[in-house]
Order: sequence, then structure tokens, then C-alpha cells
Amino acid sequence: MDTNLLNKELLTVIESFPDQDLWTDLKRTRSRASEMREKIMGKLPEIKGVNSFDQLISRETETDVLVRVYSPESQTEVLPALLWIHGGGYCFGSMESDDYVVREMVKSVGCVIVSVDYRLAPEYPFPAGLDDCMVALKWLVSNTDRLSVDPDRLSIGGISAGGGLAAGLALLVRDSTEINLVFQYLLCPMIDDRCVTSSSSMILDKRIWNRHSNLMGWKCYLGENQISEDVSQYAAASRAKNLSGLPSTYIAVGSVDAFVDEDCEYARRLQDSGVKVQLEIFDGGFHGFEYLGRKTKIAKIARDTHYKALTEALFN
Repeated sequence: MDTNLLNKELLTVIESFPDQDLWTDLKRTRSRASEMREKIMGKLPEIKGVNSFDQLISRETETDVLVRVYSPESQTEVLPALLWIHGGGYCFGSMESDDYVVREMVKSVGCVIVSVDYRLAPEYPFPAGLDDCMVALKWLVSNTDRLSVDPDRLSIGGISAGGGLAAGLALLVRDSTEINLVFQYLLCPMIDDRCVTSSSSMILDKRIWNRHSNLMGWKCYLGENQISEDVSQYAAASRAKNLSGLPSTYIAVGSVDAFVDEDCEYARRLQDSGVKVQLEIFDGGFHGFEYLGRKTKIAKIARDTHYKALTEALFN
């Protein structure tokens, strides 16, 4: 990676990151990530005015799905809702790891958010995680009255692999349900398993999400399904041949992100298919910079841009 391409503030952030070996011991990596999250969260200001509760969605033949429902403490009316899907290369992350991010979104946007704790690869390869997200979405649809949610203003979204799951879920919803989604909110989505774009080879730095991690994430997620031309569009949304009929879409990504080319191409194809798209490319941003470097000016601008787009889509 050419560090000259990075935003100067973000370059300072990256210099504080250690080289990471994510894949030798997945359990250890997940445990360390949880410990780091606790330390980081302890240094951030408390977000007040957001209520939450956990709900276990029971299934007869599969593992139960845990979700966390967030709402503004001041809620007195029916609100739009977002199903949020955390990132982590399909192999890491959790509902808990995104708790602060989601509370910040609720505080900034004022909608209800349901965050889903989907099963992770490689223990549970595709379609397990996607199935869990669909279960969570159907639960949301079935509980709009209980949650004081407007059934005509439902959206889905996520970051990185969560954005990839959201994109795949939008396709699945279109093709196999009667659910009407008004918006998909995709932050640096991980959507192309082929990893053949120029930008997919751009990031080799071990301190951030790089080409090796991208290839490993897809290998773990697709498992035995990783056959070049047989990968499902619901696993890797870039594989979809028909993008018509999808909801209005927001896609945001940094210019120094392995996913920038695939995300831009997906945005272009959505537009060509008649889908309303807002594409934001943040010059000098690395993967997930808006949360990993949250104190920088560019990160604050990115989050404000994200939340404005979500607010306009759900409330206007």
C-alpha cells in the first residue's frame, strides 16, 4: 500500500496499529478483539438517551438467533427501522462489538435498529449467517406493532462483511419474499469473492484488512461452495446478474480500501438497473476508517454523511 494515498490523520492512526495475524488462531483473535473493544469502549463518552433489550428468536431446527433492539428513549411515535449487520470478514465480530456504533446511529438518526448476532464462518459457512439475518428481518416484520415500527419504512444495512450480508439479503428478499424494503445502507461492503479488481490487490499491510485476509474470509465463508462460477449471488452480491427491483441504496467506501473498485462497480450497475444510488468515496480512507480512526476529521465527516443519508432515506 502506498501510504502517500492515505489521509494524513489516518496515517498517524495506522502507525499505532500492530501487525495482525488474524488467522492462525481464530478463537484467540476473537478473544483479543473482545478485550480490545472493552478497552476502547471504556475511553469513549457514554451515549445517553438510547434504550435497548435483547431478544432470542427461537427456531425448531436451527440455532436460535439473538438480536438486540435499540430505540430512542424519547420515542413517542411509530418510527422507521433498520436491520443492522455487523462486520468482521464473515469470521469475526458480534452484535456486542457493534453496540456503541449502533447506539450512536440511533442517537444521530432517531430510528429503531435491530442488530443481529449471526453465526460466523468457518464454523458456520454460507448460508448460515444469511439465514440468521433473514430470520431477524422476518422477526422485525412480524413485530412492528410491538416495536412501534412503521412497516412501510424498513431498511437493512451493515459494514464490511455486514454490508455484504445486507446486499445478499436484499437480493434474497426481492426474490423470495413479499417484504418491502425502502433502503439498503452499505458501508464498505464485502461483495465480490473473486478478488480480481485492481484495488483488491492494493492492500498488503498487515495492520488493516488486506488481500490475504480478504481471500481467507471468503474461503471460510464459502467453504465447500467456493467453486469459481457456482458461487451464489446471495453470498457474493457482485455475482448477481439482475439488480433491478432493489431498494434505494447508499454505498460508502474509502479510496484506500481493497473494496473500492467492487463497491463502485456495484453502485454503477445498480444505477444502470434503475435503482437510486448515493455513492460516497472518502479520499484517503482505509477500510473501516470512520470507526477505527473515529477522532479524525475525515472519520467525523464520513459518519455525518452516513447518518444524513440514512435519515433522509427513512424520514423524508
